Amino acid sequence: MAHIVILGAGIGGMPAAYEMRELLRSGDKLTVISNNPKHHFTPSNPWVAVDWRKRDAIEVEIAPLLAKKGVDFIPVGAKRVHPDKNQIELDDGRSIDYDYLVIATGPKLAFEEVEGLGPKGHTHSICHVDHAVEAEVAWQEFVKDPGHIVVGAVQMASCYGPAYEFAMIMDTDLRRRKIRDKVPMTFVTAEPYIGHLGLGGVGDSKGLMESVMRDRHIKWICNAKTTKVEAGKMYVTEHNDDGTPKKEHVLEFKYSMMLPAFKGIDAVIGIEGLTNPRGFILIDAFQRNPKFKNIYSVGVCVAIPPVEATPVPTGAPKTGYMIESMVNATVHNIREALDGKEPSHKATWNAVCLADFGDNGAAFVALPQIPPRNVSWFSQGKWVHLAKIAFEKFYMRKIKKGTSEHVFEKMVLNSLGIMKLKDK
Repeated sequence: MAHIVILGAGIGGMPAAYEMRELLRSGDKLTVISNNPKHHFTPSNPWVAVDWRKRDAIEVEIAPLLAKKGVDFIPVGAKRVHPDKNQIELDDGRSIDYDYLVIATGPKLAFEEVEGLGPKGHTHSICHVDHAVEAEVAWQEFVKDPGHIVVGAVQMASCYGPAYEFAMIMDTDLRRRKIRDKVPMTFVTAEPYIGHLGLGGVGDSKGLMESVMRDRHIKWICNAKTTKVEAGKMYVTEHNDDGTPKKEHVLEFKYSMMLPAFKGIDAVIGIEGLTNPRGFILIDAFQRNPKFKNIYSVGVCVAIPPVEATPVPTGAPKTGYMIESMVNATVHNIREALDGKEPSHKATWNAVCLADFGDNGAAFVALPQIPPRNVSWFSQGKWVHLAKIAFEKFYMRKIKKGTSEHVFEKMVLNSLGIMKLKDK
């Protein structure tokens, strides 16, 4: 019988565990390894950072949930993956053997690539709930003595939606406190234009997002490379469309949240044939590593090239539904491998995204997420804000119940032509 190990227990890892458990043969063993004993709903982090949500509302203990499914859980970080030996070396010295490995670790946050960036530097982050909690403490001090806010994403970032969300959520919170007039706000991004999102835009995302930013009196600097951050001061080089420097900016701030670039975790980076130079996992059309055929990968840790060349480097995001489609294909392909067959399931990489703006929001559907697309749709309205609140509660209920996809959810999405798997 086979031992399947899932490395990571986030938005990719937990659904993978639930779906894999359903497809295993009698006698097969499933183990999840994570450096965190709790699972978090990461999309709610911007709310945590302004105290609209407490962390205990968006996190759950992993062990009892997996135990109910008969899945082993090891709450210890991975020190190194050894694909030539089919082993994972853990931080506590243990080695775990596997027959099949699903890498779903998410990224390492590369704050060190910009001097002074990140919670250990001079800016905040909402990439992890721990960072969001720290950002909220600083936010409470900021609103007592407000000033200039700088928010956005640095070069090589590959997840832009949360930066836009947090800018709008801060704007909404400040207006509710009746102090928005005391807070100039500048959005700094490596994107070539507002609404690019690392995707080359979706529908009229450029026009709609520029309109939203103007309505909320948020200035922006695009094609921006953040070179250094000091206490209360950010150094930014704005570039022309041909990549040449255009203007040097020195932005003073009293509060800043800048999304960092991502790269692969230390446990995998530098393994020839497994990762690209930044440590992201190389995969084929079946989510399988081309060299190590018993290793699959899903989520943010997967290597996806930028959708287009940009004057300042940008990465391609991996959104929630896109990750779910990767998971679905992966577990079916592992089952086929267990049965001695070649993998045949391919993820659609379709994307459905809800971005909350505090009092309204924006939504997009990209089928598939990476262009060219069959469907490219972008819209905004108060319904998106309400839909995201509802989805948070729906998602947390699914995780607690031990399911990755509710039958009603699947029925609705299928009726809209939004599928997880490509037709064979």
